[in-house]
Amino acid sequence: MEKDRIMRLAKVSKDGRIGVAVDTGSGIKAIFGDAALYDLDNLVVQGGEALAKAGGKVLAQGESVAQDDLEFLPPLIKAPKILCLGLNYKDHAAEGGFQVPEFPTVFGRFNSSLIGHGAPIIKPATSDQLDYEAEMVAIVGKGGKNIGKEDALSHIVAYSVFNDGSVRDYQLKTPQWTVGKNFDDTGAFGPWLVTADELPAGGAGLKIETRLNGQVVQSANTSDMVFDVVDTVSLLSTCFTLEAGDVLVMGTPSGIGLARNPPLFMKDGDVCEVEIEKIGLLVNPIKAA
Repeated sequence: MEKDRIMRLAKVSKDGRIGVAVDTGSGIKAIFGDAALYDLDNLVVQGGEALAKAGGKVLAQGESVAQDDLEFLPPLIKAPKILCLGLNYKDHAAEGGFQVPEFPTVFGRFNSSLIGHGAPIIKPATSDQLDYEAEMVAIVGKGGKNIGKEDALSHIVAYSVFNDGSVRDYQLKTPQWTVGKNFDDTGAFGPWLVTADELPAGGAGLKIETRLNGQVVQSANTSDMVFDVVDTVSLLSTCFTLEAGDVLVMGTPSGIGLARNPPLFMKDGDVCEVEIEKIGLLVNPIKAA
């Protein structure tokens, strides 16, 4: 990709029309109604040049829009696999009483749980233990099996931000975490897909922070991961084929609500912000079901 084609793209809606938006650095431009442009799932599968071409068209032909006039949708909604890493920061493993894993602790998320920036994270009626988790997302743009570490980053096309809203009592009812990690409207994702060329290799060295009602509750650096993006791509691809469009949710640092004394869970009326340096700010209100 040419340097001027490096992109920060979002899937948006305005006045009932779906479109794609580009952060120009001095504002936002968008084109609405062109399915070939706003289907970011399809563009990711086509690779970085397709993302760049779509973004270039928006820059050249798009209309200027105010961010407050846009509804941000989850950037991707058709991922073949959403693979989440647990216990991937040493301090987070320790606060939960777990050993640092020798192999990535992986669980799945479902596309049906995803919401966008600005949409409410729904606290289920059956639980008062809705927790926050700031996470970096790495998006696979080129599939593969048995990928060597030296090639791993060539398979990642973009990065984003995730809040892995976790219903802790349901998560811990069984040894498998699937149910507690997949309540409807708990997987906040976005707002931007940031092409890999715009960031340090592997998204390393970036500040990651969560704020609940303005209070900092998590603050760390993406270099603190136990398994970084290179390790994750290489190790997981020895088990199953990674596919273009797969979403890797790279784990959360310490500071989760469950580990606090007393516990700090999200409740109706709260606002949760997850921010990752150079990638973006994801903000979601909390609403009771």
